[in-house]
This record gives sequence, structure tokens and C-alpha cells, in this order.
Amino acid sequence: MVALLAENQGTRTFEKCGFDGEDLSKLDLRGAQFRGCSFAETSFERSNLAETSWQGCKARQANFHLADLTDASFFQCDLNNTAWMRAKLASASFKEVKLTGASFTDAQTLGITFQESLLVGADLRGISFRKQSIAALNLSDADLAGCDFRDAVFEGGSLRNANLKQAQFDRADLRCVDLSGLKIMDLGQYFKGSIISTDQAAAMVCGLGLLVR
Repeated sequence: MVALLAENQGTRTFEKCGFDGEDLSKLDLRGAQFRGCSFAETSFERSNLAETSWQGCKARQANFHLADLTDASFFQCDLNNTAWMRAKLASASFKEVKLTGASFTDAQTLGITFQESLLVGADLRGISFRKQSIAALNLSDADLAGCDFRDAVFEGGSLRNANLKQAQFDRADLRCVDLSGLKIMDLGQYFKGSIISTDQAAAMVCGLGLLVR
């Protein structure tokens, strides 16, 4: 791989390539395009992956620890249980991606966006979604402690049973998101100043054993 990268300094495209279990750490892959490739359990630790494009790739349990993924884009990829600890993800985008169980601990995430993606059980602590339109994100059971959702608009999706400790939802529009599993006392603690529907409020009251007529 090192020799191949040295020979080709232009736009590098990898199509339907298999890299399962390989060590691709510390490589300079800036601007590369990956289409339909497989990276199961592959290590990209400390690699330069800035401005890369990933379409239809499978990379379960891949390691992106300390990698530079600034302006990288992922579309229709399987990234379940991937590790992004301390990675640079400024302005990175994820659309129609599976990220169940993924960990973004201490990652640099300024401007990161997720759309129509599966983030069940993901560790997203401290990420800012402020003023974003959050389209169809399944955040069920996700760790959202300390996340900033102020002024965000949720367009579908789920916050079912998510950990919301110290998360901020001031002025967030939550009328289209699944809030199942949340209790009425959570409203004052986590959702002060946010917008919910009458049906959502009624469901929470019913959760206390009261009848709403």
C-alpha cells in the first residue's frame, strides 16, 4: 500500500477492495475515494483521511483512533462498533450510515453532521448539534451526556432510553421525535424551554399511572 500511494499522487480511487483486518495506520490517504470496499476490523489509527469519500463501504469494528477525517463524507456505509476516539472529524458528514455502538470519545467534532442514520447505543458524549436540522436519527440507548441540542429541530428519529445527563435542549423542537422511555420529571431536568407536542406530554403523564381525558 505504501508503494502504491507513492506511485500515485493524484486522485486515488479504491473500488470493491478488501482490507479486512489490515493495518493501514499512519498512511496518507488524503482525498481518496472508497466505493464498495470492506474494512472490517481494519486499523486507520493516526492516518490522514481528510477529504476522503466513502460510499457503500463496510467497516465494522474499524479503528479510527487519532485519524484525521476533516471534511470526510460517508454515505450508506456500515460502521457499526467503530472507534473514533480523539479523531479529527471537523465538518465530517454521515448520511444513511449504520453507527450502532460506535464510540466518538474525545473526538474533535466541530461542524459534524449525521442524517438518516442509525446511532443506537453510540457514545456521542459532548457533541454539539446546536441549530442543526436532525433528520431521522435513531439515538435510542445512545450516550448523549453533555450534548448540545439547543435550537435544533428534530425531523423524526428517536431518543428512546438515551442517556441525557447534562444535555441541553433549550428551544429545541422535539415534536417529531420518539421520546419513549422518558419520564415527566425529565422535562424539567433536560428539556426546559424545548418544544414538545400535546400527545408527547400526555404519554409522559400516562407513564406516571394517571389517566388523561
